Amino acid sequence: MKKIAFLLSLFILISSCGVKQTKNLLSSGNYDEAINNAVSNLRTNKDKKGRQDYVYLLEEAFVKVKERDLNTLNLLVKDANPAQLEKIYNTYLQLNDRQEKIKPLLPLRLIKEGRNAIFPFDNYDDQIIESKNALSGYFYTNAKKLMATSDKMNFRKAYDDLNYLNQINPNYKDVLRLMDDAKFKGSDYVSVYTKNETNMIIPIHLQNDLLDFSTLGLNDKWTVYHSNKQRGIDYDYGMMINFRQIYISPEQIKENEFVKERIIKDGVKKLIDANGKEVLDEKEKVVMVDNLKTVNALIYEFRQFKSCQITAKVDYLNFRNNQLLQSFPITSEFIFENIYSTYKGDRRASDDNYYSNFDKKAIAFPSNEQMVYDTGEDLKAKIKDVISRNPIRN
Repeated sequence: MKKIAFLLSLFILISSCGVKQTKNLLSSGNYDEAINNAVSNLRTNKDKKGRQDYVYLLEEAFVKVKERDLNTLNLLVKDANPAQLEKIYNTYLQLNDRQEKIKPLLPLRLIKEGRNAIFPFDNYDDQIIESKNALSGYFYTNAKKLMATSDKMNFRKAYDDLNYLNQINPNYKDVLRLMDDAKFKGSDYVSVYTKNETNMIIPIHLQNDLLDFSTLGLNDKWTVYHSNKQRGIDYDYGMMINFRQIYISPEQIKENEFVKERIIKDGVKKLIDANGKEVLDEKEKVVMVDNLKTVNALIYEFRQFKSCQITAKVDYLNFRNNQLLQSFPITSEFIFENIYSTYKGDRRASDDNYYSNFDKKAIAFPSNEQMVYDTGEDLKAKIKDVISRNPIRN
């Protein structure tokens, strides 16, 4: 009984706090938040006496916020400022959405007054369509004015406006075509190319692979990277990958010989006391213990090793004024290593994690070209990191 009484008291306390919070929102003019609170609490058990306060608060908040929105609309319409068309459209949407939020709860009974709560709903369909069309025309006209300039920032603003227009009014006139045009003209195009200052000849297909950024996701909304220049594009920037040094070590095989000794368990044996007699337990059975054995192995270890290191520099260039913007040094390394072993004696003398080396054999060293390719994979990842952390245009 005490537990039930406690839970009931806790429920009443939480309910009263919710009503108090809703009243505070209403008195402070946060009508929509008050409506959200009331609607949330009325979704279940709306006819209970404990929910009556929320019905009164919802009725009052709806009337007040509707009056405020209609007064705002009246002023905006009188002002006749095209820049306010978006606010007019959103306000009509807000008036309609608020009604749709309350409709599923109706009817809401006010028990003491013996009546249903009153919510003066209106149909805003015509106003929503009219304000949407006016807003669409405004954004469309303004976007075309912006696109009549040669400023990339204007094209980007036009694209964002047209994108919004397409969301509220899909397929309006030739918006999709204009969006493509604004995207093309508002983007910065970066030509990515290499320069070889090393003493090594880099095969063409390797250079092409190093410039293959298609899978690296470097492009962002307004920056496009091309490793092959395309017709009809006036490139704004250049990104030159300058290979300064490529070092490939000689193929090395290092041999190492060492002895391993280890005490291992080799079955069990009878426990013998100092007098050479078998030791018995309390049940007169012979006590068995681990049979420990010292084993040895002579291990011959072979280590194949070859490494490649590429030192490069990434230069950002502004093609408009032929100025160097920034430079970033990059070093990448790839190591080929294969360790295999043979032994004489008992292999159990070696560490357990060393056993796999006995199952390996010598393998062919990768070619110099393959080493450069493998190093290039790491190099591309580092170039991506440089670009991600240092966008070419702030």
